Amino acid sequence: MARARKISKERRPMGTWILRIIKAGVIAALLGVMVLGIFVAIARGEIDSFEDLKASPNGQMIRVRAADGTVIQSLGPSFGRWLSIDQLPSEMKGAMVAVEDRRYYMHPGVDPIGITRSFYARAVEGRWTQGGSTITQQLARNIYLNSNKEFGRKIREVILALAMETKFSKDQILELYLNKVYFGGGAYGVDAASRKFFDHGAEDLSLAEAAIIAGLVKAPSHYSPTADAQAAIDRATVVVGVMQDAGMISAAEAAEVKPADVKMAKQQPQDSVRYFTDWVLPQLDGLIDETEKPIDVWTTLDLRMQRAATAAIAANAPRGAQGALVSIDRDGAVKAMVGGTDYVTSNYNRAVTAVRQPGSAWKLFVYLAALEAGFRPEDMVEDKPVEIEGWQPKNSNGQYAGEISLRTAFAYSKNTVAAQLGQEVGTSSIANMARRFGITTPINTQPSMVLGTSETRVIDMTQAFASVGSNGRSITPYGISKVTTIDGEILYTAKPARSVQLVEDWVAAAMTDLMQTAVATGTGRAANIGRPVAGKTGTTSSNKDGWFLGFSSGLTTGVWMGRDDARAIGGLEGGRAPAQAWAAYMRVAVSDRPVENFATEVTFPEQLEGEDFLLGEGGEGLLLDENGMPIEGDPALDDPGAMPATDPEPLDDAFIERAIGRREPRSSRDEEGVREPQ
Repeated sequence: MARARKISKERRPMGTWILRIIKAGVIAALLGVMVLGIFVAIARGEIDSFEDLKASPNGQMIRVRAADGTVIQSLGPSFGRWLSIDQLPSEMKGAMVAVEDRRYYMHPGVDPIGITRSFYARAVEGRWTQGGSTITQQLARNIYLNSNKEFGRKIREVILALAMETKFSKDQILELYLNKVYFGGGAYGVDAASRKFFDHGAEDLSLAEAAIIAGLVKAPSHYSPTADAQAAIDRATVVVGVMQDAGMISAAEAAEVKPADVKMAKQQPQDSVRYFTDWVLPQLDGLIDETEKPIDVWTTLDLRMQRAATAAIAANAPRGAQGALVSIDRDGAVKAMVGGTDYVTSNYNRAVTAVRQPGSAWKLFVYLAALEAGFRPEDMVEDKPVEIEGWQPKNSNGQYAGEISLRTAFAYSKNTVAAQLGQEVGTSSIANMARRFGITTPINTQPSMVLGTSETRVIDMTQAFASVGSNGRSITPYGISKVTTIDGEILYTAKPARSVQLVEDWVAAAMTDLMQTAVATGTGRAANIGRPVAGKTGTTSSNKDGWFLGFSSGLTTGVWMGRDDARAIGGLEGGRAPAQAWAAYMRVAVSDRPVENFATEVTFPEQLEGEDFLLGEGGEGLLLDENGMPIEGDPALDDPGAMPATDPEPLDDAFIERAIGRREPRSSRDEEGVREPQ
């Protein structure tokens, strides 16, 4: 008995220690729960309200659409419409819960099983290889934390998740998650993802589409259907299998899901369309005040025409040269724009930003001024050597044809005749005519200005030709047809620009008549496309710039080619590469338009011996010195003080009235009907 009592006394201290350890553990656990509760309570107080969390994040989503609705560019983080839990499709909710957090409705924001698995993997691998995060934890991390896999961040994530579960219902948390989680490609929320990948709102998602979107959360860039369609399909198939395993869909329903058959949204075209979007997007500031809601910018760009324009420039620009193209419809809508041969290597927009000498394309304004002053296409002029204030213009072949009609002079792009016309009507009148037709760059009034020595922009020149094609009424280019929110609320709708009669319609008709001749039999013959065309070539000194501008069937297109450093380049004459590119584009662009005849039939000019008007050899705008050698540059242009530019005069009503005051046709002709240039 005594021995038994002795053993009992010896064992009592061990039992006491175990009890004490248990009690200490319980107390520590209680203290831990209390501390955790305190932290959760503090975090709960710092978490924003549900309504505040629903507020649109910083950064406006802007989607730019072509005329057919195709998205051609997306800017900013993409946040679609906010969908309430009732608006979210059950397929989407089920797919997301199944693949991201199957026990979502059973845990308090933290899944012990998932955390245990995550820590075990961390101990084995030495790094975090499994997340184990619940939907609530992911939401907390996306809103308040970062994605660094650090122990401290994980603890904060757990506290925030528990706090959220005490503050919001499961439906509210799921609503926040589905509207805020990142799905790749700049898309945040299921509605943005649905619109990006399927081009429709998330409320219309099918089960297959929902599976594709749900599969993106794990690795948005890897499983993106726009980056790797097969990877996205394979991942979606896994999601469908998980949904079936979780009992959310039956085996029969799973068998009917075909992710491979999902119709994806058209991919945003790259490269040349960016020249166009770079031009139109800055215009938004003057059109709308909305800076937060996601918007759709509907443009006038025709993707079929844009592809044809890009191909035409790429195929015809001489090696080493850049090219630009602008195409304007009869209402001013810009249907295609190319600002260079490759946007990736050079995003400089030569269609709307670069200023270059137009060469003989400028003769449009010379002849418009002459026609308005009373000249007629059949009037006789003399192609002869002239000297004006020390300037002696030469024709491209150095020859003179003598007495010819104005039509023939234009068809062969006679420089000496243009110089005499400038002296007759006055270079100031020509400058005013250019201003009237939309030229916004400085214009010099020296005698040589008639040969296009003043620099201008491709879009301005194209606008001018379009206005001639519109019977002399002004055309204003525009690229945005309307702006809406993604809900369809209209923020802006383009209205027809106020059209002004720039010249009498008979002046425009006579100018069109001359340009028909230039294309049918003159320097622009390479622009023939099998239907009526009116246009004009342009080549500057030493082949530094080549132009062709013209219109047919209500569509006006301007093409420029040259080097950015303004060095001469072979084959750049306006009647060669630019005209060929123009024709290649226009054959496609007007193919679905009815043939439209002009007011006058084509009239053929006199055939002049020795003229190569088909190719414009040497450049019809080429300036020659007294020995017939090319002039590298107009000496007057090298001295800014010698060639003052006229300040642009605003196109207000008073200016228009002054500008279009037509002189009565002159009746003083000699007995043979010849007008002598003065």
